[in-house]
Amino acid sequence: MDLLPTPATRAGRDGLAALLARPRTAVIGLDFDGTLAPIVADPEQARAHPGAVPALAALAPRVASVAVVTGRPAEVAVRHGGFADVPGLEHLVVLGHYGAERWRAATGELTAPPPHPGVAAVRAELPGLLDRVGAGQGTWIEEKGRAVAVHTRRAEDPQAAFDALRAPLTDLATRHGLIVEPGRLVLELRPPGMDKGVALLDHVRATGAGAVLYAGDDLGDLPAFAAVEKLRADGVPGLLVCSGSAEVTELAERADIVVDGPEGVVTLLRTLTARLD
Repeated sequence: MDLLPTPATRAGRDGLAALLARPRTAVIGLDFDGTLAPIVADPEQARAHPGAVPALAALAPRVASVAVVTGRPAEVAVRHGGFADVPGLEHLVVLGHYGAERWRAATGELTAPPPHPGVAAVRAELPGLLDRVGAGQGTWIEEKGRAVAVHTRRAEDPQAAFDALRAPLTDLATRHGLIVEPGRLVLELRPPGMDKGVALLDHVRATGAGAVLYAGDDLGDLPAFAAVEKLRADGVPGLLVCSGSAEVTELAERADIVVDGPEGVVTLLRTLTARLD
């Protein structure tokens, strides 16, 4: 049996101890891309790690809730994750578009507000902007329904293309009432007011959780890390897990536990479940 890693901080050790002592009150929050699913060049080809759904189906009945918190549309995360109609996942919810959308495994119900009008305006202007900036070669646009993202991973110099696009995309987003969320060689233009921290806090408070674990891999997960730190300050023990990557170091520096990508996350979930039996 794999051993649970020892958290690097006292707060993390307290969070793990609370989760093990009172699992029925715990919320397990997880990012999707880079955490449950390996990062791939084409996000449409991203799929959950083969061990992710079995690990979640074993863990979910033992905790208050498992929440997949993602910038993707909820239905896309459900499809790519293989979360629908899986015995054991009745306690799972997918908080898509940073919490603007909610899908419940227990009912299959999806709830979502109307889209922000700025997204359509930005979508129409993006191709011309990419051509003007000279970053069109190898960059591509991902349609995300309530957001739109520009990827540079396929460009000849991905980081140079990312850097060249950051300012003009920020200007474009601002003109249409949106914000830019940078990630691993991707810039997402989306409505303000929701992020993974807001989504996680709302879900933890609605659940009345007595402990929380959050695992993520990218800059968009920093607000969720901050939410766990706020919950700790408010007396709710929490554990921060980084799905490690050489591309992003900020999360590893704040995490209590660092694991080796989605494979490491799956192993951690399995090991945690074994301790709850």
